[in-house]
Amino acid sequence: MTEFLDLIVPISIIEEKYPGGWERCLKDHSAALNARVWFDNSLFRDGAMNHDGMKVLLDQWWKLGFECYAVRDGETYWKDVCVYEGMMGGAGMPCDWLGEDVAERCVFLKGTERGEVVGRDWDLIDDWEELRFPGD
Repeated sequence: MTEFLDLIVPISIIEEKYPGGWERCLKDHSAALNARVWFDNSLFRDGAMNHDGMKVLLDQWWKLGFECYAVRDGETYWKDVCVYEGMMGGAGMPCDWLGEDVAERCVFLKGTERGEVVGRDWDLIDDWEELRFPGD
């Protein structure tokens, strides 16, 4: 599931590059679960409401040793992470490993089934939808 500005990272890359691996990543982001951080079997999602906030997130991942983007044949592409803006046309730069379902407002790891989202408070989303669309 996506909303606003999404920082997407494959869990396999987190296991490889994040200091302490996947378990440490979850522990480090535990305060943001049920808020701006959620994941499925393949992808981790963090997010921001504006570009300055996203820049802060990208800087943090660079400092952890992730190569957020790279250049190949003169073209810049997302490498270890991807910034996805569903309302603004998607990834903005090529991202070989990210698939998207625009109608469902979600992304997934190419070559995998869409997984069930963990760490998102679905009750809050239901409440928000009821407030936004009363009587539907």
